[in-house]
Amino acid sequence: MKRLGMAAIRRAAGPEAWALVEPCLVTAQRLGVGIHLVGGPVRDLLLGRPMRDIDLIVEPPVGARKPGAQDVAREALARRSRDGAHDMLPRGARLVHHDRFGTVRVQSGESVVDLATVRAEAYEAPGALPTVRAGTLEEDLQRRDFTVNALAVPLNAAARHGRPALVDIGEGITDLESATLRVFHARSFHDDPTRALRAARLGPRLGFRLSRGSRAALRSALRDGAFGGVSGPRFRAEIAKLFSDTRLGLDPAGALRLLADWHVLAALEPGLCLPREAVAPLRRLGHLLAVPPWSEIGRPWLAGLMVWTAALDAPLRRRTLRRLAVEGEVARRIRAFPKGRERSLRALARRRGRGAAHATLQGTAEEELVALAAWSPQNLRRRVLRYAADDRSVVLPVGGDDLLELGLSGPDVGRALRRLRVAVLDREVRTRAEALALAREVARGRDTAGRRRRGPGSV
Repeated sequence: MKRLGMAAIRRAAGPEAWALVEPCLVTAQRLGVGIHLVGGPVRDLLLGRPMRDIDLIVEPPVGARKPGAQDVAREALARRSRDGAHDMLPRGARLVHHDRFGTVRVQSGESVVDLATVRAEAYEAPGALPTVRAGTLEEDLQRRDFTVNALAVPLNAAARHGRPALVDIGEGITDLESATLRVFHARSFHDDPTRALRAARLGPRLGFRLSRGSRAALRSALRDGAFGGVSGPRFRAEIAKLFSDTRLGLDPAGALRLLADWHVLAALEPGLCLPREAVAPLRRLGHLLAVPPWSEIGRPWLAGLMVWTAALDAPLRRRTLRRLAVEGEVARRIRAFPKGRERSLRALARRRGRGAAHATLQGTAEEELVALAAWSPQNLRRRVLRYAADDRSVVLPVGGDDLLELGLSGPDVGRALRRLRVAVLDREVRTRAEALALAREVARGRDTAGRRRRGPGSV
């Protein structure tokens, strides 16, 4: 397991992100407050994994005024306009405040640093959002989900005063070495049942197992009905991460299998499960969402719910979406996916050729397209992926203005462009002259929808 020093942390953060961290460190020291690197970044660095994010907590001094995370960030931002200030944030850096929890995000380009003031939490009822108050570093670490996420590294002199180089209040290092996820207390899942979904994500991604005591705590929370107190949007946010974390190597099928085995899915909605026929499509979806262009789509969870729930019967699908507070147009698209998938696969199976694939798939939204690829048999999946990667962006040898000059107008222009694209993809048309010839046939109503093959230079 790696040792963590400032040089190692700086290298792992990278120059762009460290340009956001360092001004906060210097400003915090001037204000007399400590800053610690905490949580997932510490865990990943100790495991020798890439540091994906930077989470800092601010520890105010004991005494009168207690500046916190927002004070540190605002002061660091304000000093960037002072000549010669060595702790100024880069130009273009901006702050995003979350006043409810006293947190702030410092962002510049693709680099993000989250700061929070040390907090303590109390839960009034199982599954309820916590009541937050000012706390100590130890209380802040104690409120975290698993011991391996409750590690802190003091980053400035004020934080290091009287503290070890690595703060570990719950034997998190021991759990890291044994690849174990362990909650802090027996009512952890009562307080926040969504921790079960985080365990199902984090465990497979890291190769960790939930400890025996933690599994007992989860069974107790399930038995006591704690999951019923959690709102649909909170569960939906956690389910969404099952699919966004594919970029970090998570297999969504594996995570859902754990949730099914732990009886968490049935606690979300009676009858909810991971159907056997959905496992392979979900695994393929995970592979697709991990690489461009699919890793860039805005709502991978939408594709994920399409793939997963397509194997459920329609009433259970509707109830599940309702429980997750998925409504409106998004819910309609998820409910419609199974029938749309069958129509598209039948059409692709009936007609060969790249043009036929384009005619079938054109206009399909990104989420439906990647979900369809995940559910397709191998021969059809190749056609879907080729359409997505290449064919839908093919540049035609003629454009709309050329068609207007030929006398086409209104919907006929769109119809001709679609026909031309099919012909180009099927190599019936290779040159501008051939494209114009086909456009003239479309304009005269003589086109036979590609059934006649055209040789070079033919009309």
